[in-house]
Amino acid sequence: MKKILAFLLAAVMVLSLAACGGGASSAPAASTPAASTPQAPAEGGSSAAASEITLWTYPIGDWGKEDAVKALTDAFTAETGIAVKVEYLAYADGDDKVNAAITAGNAPDLVMEGPERLVANWGANGYMVDLSDMLDATDKGEINEAVLSACINAAGECYEYPLVMTAHCMAINLAAFKEAGADGLLDLENHTWTTEDFITAVERLNAQYGDVAAVYCAGQGGDQGTRALVNNLYGGTFTDAAHSKYTWDDPKNVKALEQLASMDGINFDASLAGGDEIALFYQGILKMAFCWNIAQQLNPNAADTGAGLTMNGEEIVFMGFPSEDGKPKLQGGIWGFGVFDNGDEGRIEAAKQFIKYMCDSEHTVDAVKTANYFPVRSAAEGTDLSTIWADNEIMNEYQVLMPYLGDYYQVTTGWAGARTEWWNMLQKVGEGADVATVVAEYAANANAAAG
Repeated sequence: MKKILAFLLAAVMVLSLAACGGGASSAPAASTPAASTPQAPAEGGSSAAASEITLWTYPIGDWGKEDAVKALTDAFTAETGIAVKVEYLAYADGDDKVNAAITAGNAPDLVMEGPERLVANWGANGYMVDLSDMLDATDKGEINEAVLSACINAAGECYEYPLVMTAHCMAINLAAFKEAGADGLLDLENHTWTTEDFITAVERLNAQYGDVAAVYCAGQGGDQGTRALVNNLYGGTFTDAAHSKYTWDDPKNVKALEQLASMDGINFDASLAGGDEIALFYQGILKMAFCWNIAQQLNPNAADTGAGLTMNGEEIVFMGFPSEDGKPKLQGGIWGFGVFDNGDEGRIEAAKQFIKYMCDSEHTVDAVKTANYFPVRSAAEGTDLSTIWADNEIMNEYQVLMPYLGDYYQVTTGWAGARTEWWNMLQKVGEGADVATVVAEYAANANAAAG
């Protein structure tokens, strides 16, 4: 299939985001710290809460901004007397800093990020405190089931207490759909559609405009979009339910890739990653984007034409990925807090107080809004969280996707290597290789690397 002309891409690259997902990465460093065991408990450690703790946070919404976080920690200190020293991490080198601190024996008390780091990496390697004692029956009933299962390992140990979540999705140019006579194929109330309607829409848009969408595969950036697209079309899976192996050689995924590769208007493009695709969608060159979430919907381009609009002022509508029954299973983002086992019971107790304050109290509203995502729970100690975004039309509408949050399989062993195998496989499909053969080969590679 033909590639989108390079000069068109260059014209819009200034608008490209660093990655799909609002800056939050889902790829932990492949390496683990040199130290192989947690620090020994300090002799004479006290169960009384310490008077000062440290928090290291990745840039999760405004949790990456000092002024916003200081307002939260100052309020926590005023109520509890526990001071919080905060360090702000970047995804470029944050994992290296945390790993170095663990090795040196001076890990922070708290870290804020997702299960792929806290559960599948540092927790699995024995560096985190089991927080399962913080989860009673009420908590388990209030927290989204898919979120909770991602934060607890197979042994029942909880290495992340979750705060916020989002669902990654796709987007369409509504004006283009209307002009092509394809808008009637969309359920705009629920933001869903079927596989059959998706195929018909691409046919109509291709007849009207030519290029419609890109299966981008230059690298791992935004790969949650291509995975969700392929898995949803015919109900395939990426891993097994136990997260013990990769299953994208599922015949349903082969069928989906064969369908996509056969469609005029959809290009497997090895020159594009997720951020590049978004830029072309903003420009109006592409009529669909598979790399999308609430961050893009709120702030779609550097030209600042307004929330939910392309650079040409055309309306952007977020959509769940097409599925046979119109009920998608969406890739999610989950963020919360983990506690490093530094051997000081007093600091661990203080860290737990911080988590309770931010994640399960009347103050949770402020903590969630600072993240600019959605609460993982329906209520926090009697405070209703279901209407938290009632004053924000876009955020409030986007919540319709939350019930479609699917399995958080990013905690599967060998995740970093599997992502590389996935986009390399897509490149081969785009080159015209036999789909079933390359899918089997690269899925096997992922499983071999995972051990």
